[in-house]
Amino acid sequence: MPVETIDIKVIKIHRLTQEGNLKAFVDIGINDALLIKGIKVVHGKKGLFVSMPAELGKDEKWYETVRCLNQDTRSLVAQKVLEAYDA
Repeated sequence: MPVETIDIKVIKIHRLTQEGNLKAFVDIGINDALLIKGIKVVHGKKGLFVSMPAELGKDEKWYETVRCLNQDTRSLVAQKVLEAYDA
């Protein structure tokens, strides 16, 4: 599916007020058909970035529970989330 046909809407932003690198949790809707909860806005060494939802495995490693299958889609999700976060 071309990214031009993907309609991403930020449904909810939960901003965190405590100190630390984690700045917010974001829920998005895709094409009014799919809800993705738990996307994270994180402040890293190069500024803000978006981290997809993940869970801690038994081996103490983090595994994404939602993954974009191509870079164009991931970039679009990050763009929409960061635009809403900055607004």
